[in-house]
Amino acid sequence: MKSLKVVFFGTPEFAKNSLEAIHHSNHEIAGVVTVADKQAGRGQKISESAVKKYAVENNLPVFQPEKLRNPEFLENMRNLDADIFVVVAFRMMPKILFEMPKMGTFNLHASLLPDYRGAAPINYAIINGETKTGATTFFINEKIDEGNVLLQDEIEILPEENAGELHDKLMVLGANLIVKTLDGLAENAIVEKPQPEVENPKNAFKIFKEDTKINWNQETEKVHNFIRGMSPYPCAFTVLKFGNEEKTLKIFAGKYEILNHDNIPGTVEISKNEFKIFSKDGVYFPLEVQLEGKKRMDVKSFLNGFQKFEEIKMA
Repeated sequence: MKSLKVVFFGTPEFAKNSLEAIHHSNHEIAGVVTVADKQAGRGQKISESAVKKYAVENNLPVFQPEKLRNPEFLENMRNLDADIFVVVAFRMMPKILFEMPKMGTFNLHASLLPDYRGAAPINYAIINGETKTGATTFFINEKIDEGNVLLQDEIEILPEENAGELHDKLMVLGANLIVKTLDGLAENAIVEKPQPEVENPKNAFKIFKEDTKINWNQETEKVHNFIRGMSPYPCAFTVLKFGNEEKTLKIFAGKYEILNHDNIPGTVEISKNEFKIFSKDGVYFPLEVQLEGKKRMDVKSFLNGFQKFEEIKMA
């Protein structure tokens, strides 16, 4: 099989798996581009991306440009004379860069495009109650996640799976799909296809803090899916009020029951071993939580420390 000369662009652990898969394949990694090191934590220690750590450990050339249009960086990329660029969980690339290699630049996206274009496809697939998702490789163009599709692979979303668990499954699936794509392109065995036009696209916009607040005034299953889709990160939260004090409560996991009731959505019932929050058509039972200022814990440990709440404020 023909070997392609690849430059890899990526940053987090999700991308590191793909870099590792290419490194162990028939293809050659000419360079690795990742985010610049930054200071993090209380001690302001230098933090390196997962992609950089892997590249350094395996003696792969690393480039960390502050700006992708930097003339020196662009010249370095030209000098690598790559056949193709591969992008996984990186930032927007300028046209001058993604059009540089002979065969173009392709990206891995953690959804079955055209569904869930955007920054948070894994989260939104679960939030919306999907039972399947997948990964897509596609050529980059000037529109976000709208280039011609190369390959897709599908995966089941299990009923109680959260975003973190699905992320890990897609990380492996996506890495394998990237190697399949490189192999297929090397042998001219892939026919790229335009993405179909979608009248009402399912979007996966970037998630901000205000987007993670739980709305109890909706169907219980939707509440449950929202919490799964935000767990473990960025994590759904609500606001507890006891006395004159308010504190946020992150909810990582729970179960639910559909039932008729006369309670206002957001009403709390506490017993010795049970924590209930009523929603529109049922009740939700948080099982793993983190109160503001405390560590993450199971609900039994939580209830041992906090016995009375006046109300939960709805989103």
